[in-house]
Amino acid sequence: MHNPNTPPCVATIGFFDGVHRGHRYLIDYVRQLAKANGMPSMVVTFGTHPRQVVQQGFTPQLLSTPEEKLKLLRQTGTCHTMVLNFDENMAALTAREFMQRILKERLNVAQLVIGYDNKFGHNREEGFEDYQRYGKQMGINVTEAPQFAPDGEHISSSAIRSHLQEGRITQANALLGYDYSIAGQVVPGFQEGRKMGFPTANLLVDNAQKLLPQNGVYATLVELDGFEQPLKGMTNIGNRPTFNGKGITIETNILDFSADIYGQNMRVSFVERIRPEVRFNSIDELKTKMKADEQSARSMLAHVAKR
Repeated sequence: MHNPNTPPCVATIGFFDGVHRGHRYLIDYVRQLAKANGMPSMVVTFGTHPRQVVQQGFTPQLLSTPEEKLKLLRQTGTCHTMVLNFDENMAALTAREFMQRILKERLNVAQLVIGYDNKFGHNREEGFEDYQRYGKQMGINVTEAPQFAPDGEHISSSAIRSHLQEGRITQANALLGYDYSIAGQVVPGFQEGRKMGFPTANLLVDNAQKLLPQNGVYATLVELDGFEQPLKGMTNIGNRPTFNGKGITIETNILDFSADIYGQNMRVSFVERIRPEVRFNSIDELKTKMKADEQSARSMLAHVAKR
């Protein structure tokens, strides 16, 4: 039996990595349906990527950390967000068992909205018609949300990852509906930028599973504690080939800014890509290019206040 303190609700379920425009379309559909039926709305998601449990050695490349995802989901205006602990026991449940034990008995889902082409349950073998049949047996009305494909383009987390991995930041942002960002702590770097007149804040990301855009130079917006508005900057992701660097670093030159921010939390949002990372023949050649990069960043960010 369901928890008597939990009222019947209209819910949808998914991992919702990135909470992109397609996800928000689905959640808006759920909210409208819930309002029309006089019930609360609920989003059911997972704290751990299910493939980490069922596929040994799988390392996700997340568009949103668990904390970021929860914040984005709360911004959708849904009544309840339920984050389930996906473990081996849950992974072993068939779709029918999951619907009965979790959705019906624990969460009191009265209507389940399935996202377009979404599957769940052990081995993901069943589809919408199976969910609909199980729902009738246990008192859950199962419906499928319409596909959201503006301008004929299918929006998915995998498509966004592909754009980011190829450096197509504007295309990724268009599918997300917001500027892709990474966050972490400012830590000491190699000081090479400072020597050239471009001091940088070296970012140590707070979640190693967060996907980094392709190596290159980007026009970015920087959020720091104590500043109400984002600061403008240019960010380099790469291994510093001109200096024969090893390992990936994330270095941001905050424009018109000189304060000491070591140890502070920082979020970098990517607005547009300036160029790929290349190896220069000399430090002077790199310095000249960085001056040009700065002008490109200023130009690309000039419209930000008007967005």
